Amino acid sequence: MDKKTRVKNAFDKKPVDHAPVGFWIHFFDKMDDEEAMVKAHIDYHSALDFDIAKLMSDGLFAFPLDGLEIKTPSDLLKIRPIEANHPWIRAQVKRIQTIKGILGGDKFYLFNLFAPFTSLKLNMPDEQIMQYARENKAELRYALDVVARGGALLGEKLICEAGCDGVYFAVQSGEYTRFTEAEYADLLTPGELFVLEHCNRYSGYNIMHCCGFYDNKNRMSLWRDYPAKCLNWATAVEELSLSEGRYFFGNKAVMGGFDTHWGMDSTEEQRGILYHGSKEELQAYTRELILNTGKLGTIIGGDCTVDHRIDIERLKWIVEAVRSM
Repeated sequence: MDKKTRVKNAFDKKPVDHAPVGFWIHFFDKMDDEEAMVKAHIDYHSALDFDIAKLMSDGLFAFPLDGLEIKTPSDLLKIRPIEANHPWIRAQVKRIQTIKGILGGDKFYLFNLFAPFTSLKLNMPDEQIMQYARENKAELRYALDVVARGGALLGEKLICEAGCDGVYFAVQSGEYTRFTEAEYADLLTPGELFVLEHCNRYSGYNIMHCCGFYDNKNRMSLWRDYPAKCLNWATAVEELSLSEGRYFFGNKAVMGGFDTHWGMDSTEEQRGILYHGSKEELQAYTRELILNTGKLGTIIGGDCTVDHRIDIERLKWIVEAVRSM
């Protein structure tokens, strides 16, 4: 079975020869050099026999404000929609086309796409946007609507023009300490559904990632009914295993199983078997994960991004164990 068929079968909960597998990392040290960014992707995915190539939007995270600085609530009303020819969209399409042109088309390609609130808040301090969420809801709703339309357009171009098989739609800000369920549904849910439903028009193979950012536990019920074909979340942070989460999300395909998180202090020693287990322990964990979750509708991967300092031999051990099942 070829890799792309294997992944699509997993999404569709059809039989597979082996569970698909894929892990991804950020290339933060290459964000100011597009040529180096492309090379880093190619080197990483060429060295690893993954079924999924998740390509990263490093250096292009934030929605482009084209020189506008958000200093007051009224500045939110100055954010303007972007078109398909905007450099922010063109750069991401070109990145994918270049990488895919060299790696080839046998893998299943995903590209990172942030939810509107995340894409907007990356342009300002967290406390600033949260103040607007409490005190300037009308202005923030306008801004999020503009950003959602831009994100939806980006997703469309990633799939239809760049040739991605789907998007990896990352939702954040569902922490218990940030919004109540009603506040989240009022401010964030409409834009998130707009982007995801728009991407679903162009691909039936989109993943939603529920980000356990810096080990923050989320109100997972916020995203329970979102129309994603496959779900990925922080199993350790949320205390929700792959097998439990499959049914929490309505018996959908699931991706993950490995705790990839590390602390906010970048010098903190990474935790978990992914970073510390021996080859025997890591492969035994992989096989047990597949036995517990089943191969049907299961994709083996990380809860989130793997620390770039990892020895990739460890990832090869996981692939070897997956292929043995």
